Amino acid sequence: MKLFFFGTSSGKPTRSRNVAGAALSFANRSGWYLIDCGEGTQQQILRSPYSLHDLRAVFITHVHGDHCFGLPGLLGSAALGNRRAPLSIIAPRSLRELIEVSLRCTHLNLSFRWEFQDVEGRELVFKDHGVEVTRHVLSHRVPSYAYRFVEQGMKKRLDVSELVRRLVPRGPLWGRLQEGEDVRLENGETVRSGEVTLEKWPRRRVVMAGDNDSPGLLREACAEADLLVHEATFTEALRRSLPSDFGHCSAAEVARFAEAINLPNLVLTHFSARFRESGGARFPLSQLFEDARRYYGGNLLLARDLTGYRLGCDGILRQEMESSP
Repeated sequence: MKLFFFGTSSGKPTRSRNVAGAALSFANRSGWYLIDCGEGTQQQILRSPYSLHDLRAVFITHVHGDHCFGLPGLLGSAALGNRRAPLSIIAPRSLRELIEVSLRCTHLNLSFRWEFQDVEGRELVFKDHGVEVTRHVLSHRVPSYAYRFVEQGMKKRLDVSELVRRLVPRGPLWGRLQEGEDVRLENGETVRSGEVTLEKWPRRRVVMAGDNDSPGLLREACAEADLLVHEATFTEALRRSLPSDFGHCSAAEVARFAEAINLPNLVLTHFSARFRESGGARFPLSQLFEDARRYYGGNLLLARDLTGYRLGCDGILRQEMESSP
């Protein structure tokens, strides 16, 4: 599984970070999925390994502009690139109006069909050959959601000991069973594919959360999850010093939750524009990492713009690459 960030800033872009947007893709599956689409996401995609022609679905966590203002521009760029395949958009219902008004006011005729799925009122919001996606309610100033992606269509390997025990003769029958077909033996017994095959690798489960001030709401979504991507807008000290937290989390709060549920991988993103990578900055990004590390002992990463990560077969997420402009 691969994860790639187009933007990691909160509220507004900085000179080095764009606003929210991330790509998720799975091994041996065509296409990719976009989670949030802040302003400028289409430009960031041009600086990445991803193409709008291969985009299968867009998931918007909530209606704040730093998560959705880039959507009309992205649709326009896809049309100008002569995209033909339909595109699914899963989002709060009011964003349908944003898309329709944008298309009407700018006289943009799309070259493809877009299919809108209202995220409100149903748990299972998307399913294709690669993933099954459910939505989970969060706590923010407006309705906000997390999306749980569960890998589907896993390639199978044969359970040879079970095949031998069931007296299935070697040859074409083994191949048919590995492809998912049930077979009938000469003695009349039916052998079902699911009884004699195993998944080649553990099914991956990834939770991509929108803005949220209560990580505990994700306990059910994170059951058996390999990875949680969650906002860490503030350090704990900065959050306490502000007159309002605006419905956001500190890095420490997310870390305490992740530790409590034994989550193996945690990626923090959506950092306040106050934070800078420079060591001489008043609010260095390293403070967010240090705050989280104080409470979380698992694999902890701060997301970086235009940077990819791979979740390996060993269940550990590692930085994979950076895309150059």
